[in-house]
Amino acid sequence: MSGLFGQPSSTASTNTTGDISKDVTLTAPPEDGISDLKFSPQSEHLAVSSWDKKVRIYEISASGGSEGKALFEHEQPVLGCCWSKDGTKVVGAGADKAARMMDLSSVNTTTGQQVAAHDAPIRCARFVDIPNQQSQMLVTGSWDKTIKYWDLRQSSPVASVTCQERVYSLDVMNTLLVVATADRYINIVNLSDPGKFYKTIQSPLKWQTRVVTCFNDGSGFAVGSVEGRCAIQYVEDKDSSANFSFKCHRSTPSGVNNNINVFSVNAISFHPQHGTFSTAGSDGTFHFWDKDAKHRLKGYPEVGGSITATDFNRTGNIFAYSVSYDWSKGYAANTPQTVNKVMLHAVTGDECKPRPKTGGRK
Repeated sequence: MSGLFGQPSSTASTNTTGDISKDVTLTAPPEDGISDLKFSPQSEHLAVSSWDKKVRIYEISASGGSEGKALFEHEQPVLGCCWSKDGTKVVGAGADKAARMMDLSSVNTTTGQQVAAHDAPIRCARFVDIPNQQSQMLVTGSWDKTIKYWDLRQSSPVASVTCQERVYSLDVMNTLLVVATADRYINIVNLSDPGKFYKTIQSPLKWQTRVVTCFNDGSGFAVGSVEGRCAIQYVEDKDSSANFSFKCHRSTPSGVNNNINVFSVNAISFHPQHGTFSTAGSDGTFHFWDKDAKHRLKGYPEVGGSITATDFNRTGNIFAYSVSYDWSKGYAANTPQTVNKVMLHAVTGDECKPRPKTGGRK
């Protein structure tokens, strides 16, 4: 029986090395570095933001085919993108200090409407549900050291919260908003009281934060840093015994004693069904993990360049990853020969399923 992308419907394997030989390349990818990608929560559409100043929306078929459906432009590179919960709106976060939105339900699908502004580049944006509010709001995080909440019907922010430093990453799940900044601060917001920080911690990792991603149940979040390490962190103190960190995206060069190459963890994504998660990094590899069993499920071969962004689709049977320059070696290393592509990996068999519980292990 054939499954997604023409693969067998089950490819359960006993080894821990995954197969990327059947991964499919996205048609007509961005022309410059890829900063972010996000699947629609309602359909098989993928938004991709890029340093070429564009946000592109693709339709993905069951066979792995892809077709560009829409795009809109910023005035400067686009650093992030996100979807509204109903899947009708896509927002780009730009180095032009603006967030711009395309309403895919409207006739005009060639321009983005500005919906947010900051005093410095906007690094990231997410749609959020604020309790007792009728419509979704947009939250933006900027290098001007603030997060702002926007009602898309108004030109001014509903609220602004000052952070300790520049915002590097943020994520939302249910009423949990997590904001990571420079100097390793992590601010936790309860969206029932969005105008203040519920809690502020220093990252459990020793070096610069690259990404934060919330658990599916909103009880905590994962943190990735430049030091080849990932941390699992719960919000409430009562769960702190379950916090831990682990090394990943590291390699030992052959023939070199006591040397370890350490790579940045650039992206973390949680599987929507199983609650397992992926990490991807500057070493050009991605891995699937079970946080509850503290176990690596699968590791995959190097893909030919740094992985800058990842996401699962709404059912969890497609894992998208972008292969692009991640600026880890400065501007001089970004050459015209640098690859820019998005790959679609069919998630099959036991790749992302949690490890079976055995013999009293919890």
